[in-house]
Amino acid sequence: MGKINAVITGVGGWVPTYILDNEEMSTIVDTSDEWIMERIGVKTRHILKPEEGAGTSFMMTKAVKQLLEKTQADPDSIEAVIVATTTPDYHFPSTASLVIGNNGLKNAYGYDLEAACAGFLYAMEQGACLIRSGLYKRIIVCGGDHMSSMTNYQDRNTCPIFGDGAACVMMEATEEEYGLMDSYLRVDGKGYENLHMAAGGSACMPSHETVDQRLHFVYQEGRTVFKHAVTNMSNAVSTIAQRNNLTKDDIAWVVPHQANVRIESAVARRIGVEEDHVMINIDHMANTSGGTLPLCLWEYEPQLKKGDKIIFTAFGAGFSWGASYMIWGYDGSKFADTPAEFYKEGTISREEWYAKRRNGDK
Repeated sequence: MGKINAVITGVGGWVPTYILDNEEMSTIVDTSDEWIMERIGVKTRHILKPEEGAGTSFMMTKAVKQLLEKTQADPDSIEAVIVATTTPDYHFPSTASLVIGNNGLKNAYGYDLEAACAGFLYAMEQGACLIRSGLYKRIIVCGGDHMSSMTNYQDRNTCPIFGDGAACVMMEATEEEYGLMDSYLRVDGKGYENLHMAAGGSACMPSHETVDQRLHFVYQEGRTVFKHAVTNMSNAVSTIAQRNNLTKDDIAWVVPHQANVRIESAVARRIGVEEDHVMINIDHMANTSGGTLPLCLWEYEPQLKKGDKIIFTAFGAGFSWGASYMIWGYDGSKFADTPAEFYKEGTISREEWYAKRRNGDK
């Protein structure tokens, strides 16, 4: 048997029905559409309401169900599920176990991986390593977060940033030269003071005091995080490109973590890639943390072609960051439930497109 690669063979996703726009956000906290767009680039974000469902596992279950239906994969053929999330339903059991049970994946084992906004990068590498070992042939890797569950809607600097959503990919074994080719992953452990949720873990257990002090929400020092994100994501992309002899003309797509539109633009400029080769959906999806990279794939799937060379990059709490190089394995237009009309101006609204994606309409 030749060299084994791990290739993505399908993408599934789901976002909540409710859309919180900047006009409504300005009634919740002292902000405005102009302020949010200038500093963050977010126009709308999807929010999971209790009447629709509960927890990250709810969104991931929907995404995995769609993936299985799209790919026509036998649920019994799934051997593992890796979940990248910072907002698990519970401390235990794992979110992966809930997703497995909800979808009837009776031959799969699974676990959660927490690397904040870089989580999906880490999880893809984990999945690829399992497949490269020769012991596994078909794995599902999920990324997503219920960010509204830990967003402080009294903090005008952070609350406009985040949204909810989840997506997943099928990774399978192949001997062809497609799939995840290389990853450069790093963490330095220096970012706690700048980006964290202070309470809720074993170091600072929940109490009346921690609730009263609002310590169960995301805390972020935006300027510091911005600086580290631009530098480290740019350096990681440059490193992965150099290691694989890739020029800017070789790269079909850069898929950056959707943290801030200015970060994405800065990374693109630093590596010389035109912005029309950068996947961006932060304006209508916001920052879904572990969900941003797979949700980009889910949305841009119609434009992906077999053989496209793609670089992923992300930066998150920890600080954790990295980049991965992938050769795409199929023409995304082959899936009939992906309406390419969305990309034709005026043919279908964004809301209609997401409704189709959520419901799996053909």
